[in-house]
Amino acid sequence: MQREIWTENGLIQGTCVSECEPVLDAFVENFRSSAEVGADLCIMRGDNTMVNLRGGYQSQREDRPWSTDTLCVVHSCTKAATALCAHRLLDQGDILLHEPVASYWPEFVQNGKEKITIAMLLNHTAGLPALRSSLKTGAYLDWHYMVEQLAAEEPFWEPGTRQGYHMTTFGWLVGEVVRRVSGQSLGAFFRTHFGEPMGLDFWIGLPVSEHGRVSRLHRWKPERGFQHAPFTRQLLAAPKSIQALAYFNNGGYKTDSKESYQCEFGAGGGIGNARALARLYAPLANKGILDGARVFSEDQVELMSATEVAGGQDMTLLMPSRFSYGFMKSMDNRYRPAGHIESCILGASAFGHAGAGGSLGFADVELGISFGYVMNKMGPGILLNERGQQLVNTTYESMGYRLSPNGHWVRR
Repeated sequence: MQREIWTENGLIQGTCVSECEPVLDAFVENFRSSAEVGADLCIMRGDNTMVNLRGGYQSQREDRPWSTDTLCVVHSCTKAATALCAHRLLDQGDILLHEPVASYWPEFVQNGKEKITIAMLLNHTAGLPALRSSLKTGAYLDWHYMVEQLAAEEPFWEPGTRQGYHMTTFGWLVGEVVRRVSGQSLGAFFRTHFGEPMGLDFWIGLPVSEHGRVSRLHRWKPERGFQHAPFTRQLLAAPKSIQALAYFNNGGYKTDSKESYQCEFGAGGGIGNARALARLYAPLANKGILDGARVFSEDQVELMSATEVAGGQDMTLLMPSRFSYGFMKSMDNRYRPAGHIESCILGASAFGHAGAGGSLGFADVELGISFGYVMNKMGPGILLNERGQQLVNTTYESMGYRLSPNGHWVRR
C-alpha cells in the first residue's frame, strides 16, 4: 500500500504491507524523535518487497528531498559486497577457502604471512587490521600502492589465533585476491557478477555520471559527557595503537570527495541505497536464488551464514565480536558500559554487515527476509545505533519474534 506521511523533518513516502505497519511507525519515529535527516529502508521476503520507504532530505538545507534515486555512502556495509565477490570465486572453485593467500598473490608471502589463508582474510583473523608506516597523501585512491603496503606489512598477531576487525584493510586484502584470480578490479567484478545482473544500484567505484545523486553525510558530534566505546577512547589516547592506525592512517581520505566516490575502497567506500542492499542479500536469505535464478549454491550460503569466530576481545574493536566468513553475526554487547553502540542484534540465522554511523544490510535465513537501511546523518559508533536497531527490532517483533537472553531474535 502506498503511504505518504508528513513530519517536521520532511515527507516520508513509499510502500508497506500491513504486516509491517510497526516498521513504518518506527521509521517515521526516527524522523520525529531522532532527528533523522534523510533515510531509505527496504525489506524483502523472497522476490517480494514488503517495505520500501524513503524520507527526509539529501541535505540539512532541506532543499533536495530524498528521492527514489538518491544514493549514500554506506561505509562498512561495503564489506558484504566485497565478501560476495570472494564467495563467487569460492563457489566456482576458482579459489579455495583454506589455501594460502600467497598461492594467488605471491608477493603477499613477506614478513611472516606465508600461512595466512583466504579464510583468515574473510573472518578477520589474518592480523592485518592496519598499517604501521605512515601512508602517502591520497593512498586510499591508489589501489596498487595499498596492496604493495599490505604485502610488505607484518601481522600484528599470529595469524589465525585472534580476531581483530580489519576495518579499512579488508577491501584491499580480499579485493586483490579477486583481482589476481579474475583479472578484473574489485569494482568491475562486482558490477559484472552482481550489480548488473541483479539490477543493483550499488557501486564500489561510482562513475562520475552518477555523482549528482549522492547525498553528503552529516557527521555526528558527541554531546559533553558522552560515553565513548573503548575503541574510540583508545584511538584518541594512543597514536600508535591498532585503533588509531586503522582510523587515522588513511592518507587524508575524505569520504565525501568526488575522488573517493570513484576509488574502489572495498572496506568502506561503497555507494548505494536500501533497495540495493536488500536485493543484494535477497538470494542469501532464500537458499541462493533470486528471481528464479541461482546466484549461489546452497552450500555456499550455508558457509556464509555459519559463525566462524565468536567471543573474546576483538583486537581492533576492543569488545567481543562475532563473524562468519565475510559477514557480521548478531553481537549483543548491551551489558557493557557503552554497549548500546557496540551491538548489532539480529536473528540467530542472520548475517550481514553494519556500517559506521548506523547503516545496515542483512539476510535472515530462517525468516527468508533481507533488509537494507541507509541514512545520511551518522550516529555514534561503528556498528548500529538506536535508529537502525529499533528498525531491526520492530521488524522481528512484527514477524512474531522475541529477543532471547542469548543475544539474538528467536521465534516466540
